[in-house]
Amino acid sequence: MRLFHTSDWHLGQNLHGQDRDFEHGCFLEWLLRQLKLDQPDVLLIAGDIFDTVNPPVKAQERLYDFIVGAHEQQPSLTIVMIAGNHDSGSRIELPAPLMRRLRTHALGRVLWLDDGQLDAERLLLPLPDASGEIRAWCLALPFLRPAEVTGAQLGDNYLRGIGQVHEWLIAAANAKRTPGQALIAISHAHMAGGSVSEDSERSLIIGNAEALPASLFGSTISYVALGHLHKPQKVNGEERIRYSGSPIPLSFSEINYQHQILDVKLDGETLLSVEPKLIPRAVNLQRIGPAPLAEILLQLAELPNTDLLEDLQRQPWLEVRVRLDEPQPDLRYQVETALQGKAVRLVRIAAEYAGTGRNDGADDNATLIELDQLSPQELFSRAWQDNYGSEVDEQTLKDFAELLQDVQMEREQP
Repeated sequence: MRLFHTSDWHLGQNLHGQDRDFEHGCFLEWLLRQLKLDQPDVLLIAGDIFDTVNPPVKAQERLYDFIVGAHEQQPSLTIVMIAGNHDSGSRIELPAPLMRRLRTHALGRVLWLDDGQLDAERLLLPLPDASGEIRAWCLALPFLRPAEVTGAQLGDNYLRGIGQVHEWLIAAANAKRTPGQALIAISHAHMAGGSVSEDSERSLIIGNAEALPASLFGSTISYVALGHLHKPQKVNGEERIRYSGSPIPLSFSEINYQHQILDVKLDGETLLSVEPKLIPRAVNLQRIGPAPLAEILLQLAELPNTDLLEDLQRQPWLEVRVRLDEPQPDLRYQVETALQGKAVRLVRIAAEYAGTGRNDGADDNATLIELDQLSPQELFSRAWQDNYGSEVDEQTLKDFAELLQDVQMEREQP
């Protein structure tokens, strides 16, 4: 059996206000070509399909047009997609009855039966090969929110609740499969030891309390297709537990990632190989600096000029990081003037202050940080420090995390 493992499409994402639809369209066209060329049995999409719980119409059209196109060119392909922490579980599942006619399974939430047991049956999906023979079973684990895995049956410990869900689902899968059928898990989670991007991955719960141990996936699981972390990587060096990473760089901190999907091959229950397929980058992200303003202006002057015959949608996104000794009221004007006629698209100017030019009482080595660089937890911690003059305690942080989750779940209601 052959599978393609993808994740973190983040359809509808924008980069400092700039639309990424063209880049997502290029990726999906490339993925369709790869599906046609290699004819895998299964396509896995491990969460964060959309960038927000209420994605723009264009982003939803991208997803459903892709699913229809994939089914038309390869009717035997099975697609499994789960909700991530950026997604609305109910929105992901809303068209599920229709998508099943296209051999696509959409799982957004875990549900519980009247007797308090996990509804494992809906989370276990048969994976047939091109001939229709079931070669594997997929254990679909959408992002598990605290309210879904805590309560009367599971207690109030979030990690313990997650562990119980995994244990029950794996037990149900082992009872259902026959010898020779592989178990494939697809999950959206932060695994302990995973390498996180600087500013493009929203914290799932809070701090390290969210990090899950790889031991959740026992040796009976042939392959674990993970989503959430944008950098492709193995978990604890295990070949069978992988993040495929995002298909496009979602922030300037991801410039140096080799964005990819993973081509997974199995023989029965045995994992044969996991090979990356590198995704062509439709639009480059370019960062200049940090450096003094005079040096920055010289570097901007050396950038190539616009070629009117080139596709403007493929011009690089540019971030300029300027190191200043004192505020420059006309900083943006100087940068934009230097960029006139250049074949780049400016999306962000970041100023870092150093030296002794400050007279406002701030730390001479302080860095100016924009709001979009801070998580809600970091903003809350800074506000607490400013108001009370002390570090926020762990219990208050946990209470804030629960309130934040409640707000996010309310936003997800269709």
